[in-house]
Amino acid sequence: MNAFVQAVGEAETTTPDPNGEDFCGFKALGLPSSGTCRPFLWQDGVMTRLPTLGGDNGVANQINNLGDAAGAAENAAPDLACPAPQVLQFKPVVWENRVVRELPTFGGDTDGVAFAINESGHAVGASGDCSTFNSSLLASLVPLHALLWEGDKMTDLGNLGGTGHGFGNVALNLNHKGQVVGQSDLPGDKKNHAFLWTRETGMRDLGALPGDFLSVGSGINDQGDVVGVSVNRSFNARAFLFHDGTMTDLNTLVPAGSPLYLLLACSIDSSVGIVGVALTGTGEAHGYLATPSNGATAAQGVSSPVVLSGDARMQLRRQLPLGRVAARFTGIR
Repeated sequence: MNAFVQAVGEAETTTPDPNGEDFCGFKALGLPSSGTCRPFLWQDGVMTRLPTLGGDNGVANQINNLGDAAGAAENAAPDLACPAPQVLQFKPVVWENRVVRELPTFGGDTDGVAFAINESGHAVGASGDCSTFNSSLLASLVPLHALLWEGDKMTDLGNLGGTGHGFGNVALNLNHKGQVVGQSDLPGDKKNHAFLWTRETGMRDLGALPGDFLSVGSGINDQGDVVGVSVNRSFNARAFLFHDGTMTDLNTLVPAGSPLYLLLACSIDSSVGIVGVALTGTGEAHGYLATPSNGATAAQGVSSPVVLSGDARMQLRRQLPLGRVAARFTGIR
């Protein structure tokens, strides 16, 4: 949603999908579905269908304050490399005044998705190979190339040495200055780290918290502060803040006696307010808002990740990068 209470997303229709696709992954996520999945814009109580590129399905992922939205849409061309049930090619797109515009993909990539858009209309996302439904991206995509689009100009943001066939190379968010965050595989594709990309420095490895092997950068403000999640090899997670060159476990900044363990940090604003997903002592998942304080309240000093249940760890493993799917963690117990 933007500041003018316009919202975008994806919605099932009553029209059966002629190719039997599960574009939005409703079936893959265990939900009953048989219709096509269309991108929409909601405003003043009215949901308006947004156009695709000639295919049956699409999704709008984010909207800026100008009313421009970023997402993905199918065209009418079959993608022979797609495993069932996906049939058609899908491209990264931007909707401007509700008119769809296709964005270029990298090299020979036939498929891609745009995940975020800033006030200048610049978008970020990824292109790569068609795959079975990837619950981490909510798309049938193996993200091989993290991309920035400025109008029709596409920039490959590079990688941290990996191919993208591990956890993926993908840009997830950007600020109004065009600084980009996301995640990239390291050499060998066994580890994956959060990155910060700027025009001056290119892609910078933000590392992970001590003892962790994987991190995801999911949000960035205009000061260049980054938030996300860091995960150990048992797939126990903790939210982080990257500020002034240092990655900090947000749980070490929480006042003593707080009932919440901060699992994910999804977004940060210019006032350094952070939203994300937290766990209670009994394992219930809740959304949280964390705001900075200049008081002398003692911190918890918690720096080790909470040990999740086996089911929760498996869900976490399936659903990285977490900046895209924080809402899916309401099922953690």
